[in-house]
Amino acid sequence: METETQITTFRNIIDSYYYESLIESVRNGNKFFVIDFQDISKSNIELADDLLENPEECLKSAGIAISQFDLPVSHTPDIIIRIKNLPKIQIKRIRDLRSKHIGKFICLEGTIRQKSEIRPQIIAAKFECPSCGNIIPTLQIDSKFKEPNHCGCGRRGKFRMISKDLIDAQNVKLEEDIDALDGGEQPKRLNIFMQDDLITPLLEKRAYPGSKIKVNGYLKETPVILKNGGKSTRLEWIFEANYFESINEDFGEVKISDNEKMEIEIMSQEDDIIHRLVKSIAPSIYGHERIKEALLIQLVGGVKKYQQDGMKIRGDMHVLLIGDPGSGKSQLLKRINKIAPKSRFISGKGASAAGLTASVVRDDFMGGWALEAGALVLANKGLICIDELDKMSKDDTSAMHEALEGQLVTISKANIQATLKCETTVLAAANPKFGKFDLHAKTIADQFELPSTLINRFDLIFPIKDIPDNKKDEKLAKFLINVHIKSNNHKTNNQNTETSNNVNKQIIDNNNIIDTDMLRKYIAYVRTLTPIITEEASKQFVQYYLKMRQSGLKEGSVKSIPISARQLEGLIRMSEAFAKLRMRDKVTIEDANQAINLLDFCLNQIAFDDQTGTIDIDRITTGITASSRNNISILKDIINTLEDKFGKCIPISEISLVASDRGISEDNLEPTLDKLKKAGDVFEPRRGFISKF
Repeated sequence: METETQITTFRNIIDSYYYESLIESVRNGNKFFVIDFQDISKSNIELADDLLENPEECLKSAGIAISQFDLPVSHTPDIIIRIKNLPKIQIKRIRDLRSKHIGKFICLEGTIRQKSEIRPQIIAAKFECPSCGNIIPTLQIDSKFKEPNHCGCGRRGKFRMISKDLIDAQNVKLEEDIDALDGGEQPKRLNIFMQDDLITPLLEKRAYPGSKIKVNGYLKETPVILKNGGKSTRLEWIFEANYFESINEDFGEVKISDNEKMEIEIMSQEDDIIHRLVKSIAPSIYGHERIKEALLIQLVGGVKKYQQDGMKIRGDMHVLLIGDPGSGKSQLLKRINKIAPKSRFISGKGASAAGLTASVVRDDFMGGWALEAGALVLANKGLICIDELDKMSKDDTSAMHEALEGQLVTISKANIQATLKCETTVLAAANPKFGKFDLHAKTIADQFELPSTLINRFDLIFPIKDIPDNKKDEKLAKFLINVHIKSNNHKTNNQNTETSNNVNKQIIDNNNIIDTDMLRKYIAYVRTLTPIITEEASKQFVQYYLKMRQSGLKEGSVKSIPISARQLEGLIRMSEAFAKLRMRDKVTIEDANQAINLLDFCLNQIAFDDQTGTIDIDRITTGITASSRNNISILKDIINTLEDKFGKCIPISEISLVASDRGISEDNLEPTLDKLKKAGDVFEPRRGFISKF
């Protein structure tokens, strides 16, 4: 199609579909205008084909067509045409791009991994000839600044630049979606060049590291500059963006129809709705009802709150599963990864501190340094599942501290000082210290390999033990067999299912199980609710908190710390999640009691101290129980007293005699002495003797 015909056709399309919106856009001061490709296709199929084959020329024709309208502004700058809604056949994978796609109008989908800083770029410059005063306009197409070679008067070189046209430019590194890859494939990346109105502050909020976008544009080649200043025969690709839209898939963007909203509201009024939802979390995984209940409220979350002093209280809940191999931890993580719309699954063996949070990399395209987001930042407003957490080094896990509690990632490297949002819910799984729980050990907490500072940031911690039990093992075996039979029958296109239906119906009841799509929509719908804590629920929390704190006192002295303010905050978040699931605008006593029961179950599993017979949260938060801390204090006092009698070298046998009189048993003496040695308070100059440093 000739250029004049293109201009006329574009003018007719705009006049038919977009005239009023064009006038409104110009009045609002916009420098761009969006046209739907489907409108072009319906009006003139030949023009639509030309646009896909030669987008740069066609877009120039569209710009000329707009300039021919009588617009309400006396001086209107050149309006950039943006094209949306390309046909599905134009959607390409980054790994499938070839030289035949250069210059074609295509669409790419992926996740933003890296963004450079915004920098001005010269697109055109005007030069004046000192000899004749002629003005020479020069377009800046290449990456190297171009000056005119000669003037019409015969002069060559040394022209004076009198003006230049600038636009804002930014380089975005787009990574293809890992869900579309086969096993073993590494996701490919491509530089996306965005400029002018595509990087306004409003659009910046929709295109941050971790967000998924769909971008329309055309592929261009750019030369590789060699070290000697020459150009290589090998070319690099860059994708010049024309239009992009966010396709984030977090809970806030799950589409729910009016009929589905009505169905969700009806479901929420059922008496057993919590039970139904818990059953639907992982119906193919046997048992673990308490854990499934915790995972359900984790997906829903509490209410995020902002204080008057600018502080904020997170609403996200973090859950940690520590269990024996083969107990179903990884399956639970993968199932939650399927339910949450914006989630990432990583393994501790293949994760590092930079991979989890963020790293600073050199930006070869724009120059300088750029931030590259890690998994926690990429899953912002979503969920991240971390398997094999115990396999990560302490240096790597320490990078998670700020992200879990403050929900921020602070970077101060090279010349970049930045704070990235990390409002991410964390579900992690780990193995015990020796690979499997020791059934003869006194406490479970002593078998945790993870640092206490990291464990302390999880709201709920569940130990999962694989203990032989005839009745339980029989039910589990029949359940697994039933699952496999049902899977085979489904695979063979609903063949005779009478056998599977008759195999232990009482073990797995698929009635009332909510399918994954509706479950995701139910959770997305109730997450937006902000229930308020009632006075009755508040009294219930205070009563439970005081009762637990009082249980740690004995004759006026502290024998244990059963609960802290951190657990109380987690309790509030859990009760808010239960209220959301029932679609209540207030947290009732029922919600409060359900949250208290769940927290109490967790504390009894992981923080029970056999010596005192009470729950001691210090066993988890600091790694040292209150009773051990008292023993340390008593032992220090004994050593100070005996030093006056025996001098620098004190016999351990004498320490044992005095310690026994003051309530420290022989079994507890050696571990307490070891703690003092590790702390650097005492040392053993020779066998059987202790000295102070």
